[in-house]
Amino acid sequence: MTFEPIWGSIIAWYLFLAGLGGGAFITAGFLRFRHPEAVHLRKIGHVMAPVVVAIGLVLLIFDAKAGLHSPLRFALLLTNFGSVMTWGVVFLAAFMVVSLAVLVFDVLKRKVPLALEIVGMACGVCVGMYTGALLGVCQTFPLWNNALLPILFLVSALSTGAAAVLCCGIVLHPEEFNRVGALKRAHYCLPLIELVMVASLLFVTASVSDAGFNSVMSLLVGDYAWLFWIGLFLVGLAGPSLVETWLLFFAKRSFEASRKAQWISFGADVGVLIGGFLLRYLVIVASLPLTMAVPML
Repeated sequence: MTFEPIWGSIIAWYLFLAGLGGGAFITAGFLRFRHPEAVHLRKIGHVMAPVVVAIGLVLLIFDAKAGLHSPLRFALLLTNFGSVMTWGVVFLAAFMVVSLAVLVFDVLKRKVPLALEIVGMACGVCVGMYTGALLGVCQTFPLWNNALLPILFLVSALSTGAAAVLCCGIVLHPEEFNRVGALKRAHYCLPLIELVMVASLLFVTASVSDAGFNSVMSLLVGDYAWLFWIGLFLVGLAGPSLVETWLLFFAKRSFEASRKAQWISFGADVGVLIGGFLLRYLVIVASLPLTMAVPML
């Protein structure tokens, strides 16, 4: 007999922070190639990446009646390379080592080697996808065991990582924020992609089983509908997309560079961060397991 883990809100925070950290590092790498002059925003991404992932790992240790009661559980994960969790430990460890090494280069005011940055970006992609694949180990939960979930969580990781870097840029380095147009345009596309992928995930999940259908209904019209429609859809995805569409394509150039426009963009990016957490939280709490009918004797 096998037992599958049941996760809650702390794991949602862990998944969110791990993805955000990977996305922040990838954002810094993107800036290196497209906006090498954005030195301060790159450093923000480099600082943010290991810090938020470390916070997420601490939450993981305290969760699921595991970390403090059975510390050997994490050591045993390293012995099973057929497990998604084991590969997750490998990806996270590699990401932490690389991101901390990059941070040391920044602190010493030395140029980060290109190869090290590329390896870090690759590790960030692996961490972002792993946060979705982790839920897939629970095969009896249709909403979790879906091939779209790792890709969706990766897109969300890129979106939240970029949003976090841009938010800090608005507060700390507003002049530099105005010069990273390529990052803003790339980030603008991500919530739109998320919208399509969330709709696809729900459609596929609802069609596979009664448990999947009931999970989706709990999001659309059930107990979690208000969080889904107001929190995830409106605040986290549609709202930021509408705001950025206006700022990028319809607002006057002089207004787009103003401090007022920056704070409007800040609000939209905060919405993206809220949506990133709610995506993971709702996927976890709304998922219902498959049930098997036992014949009467």
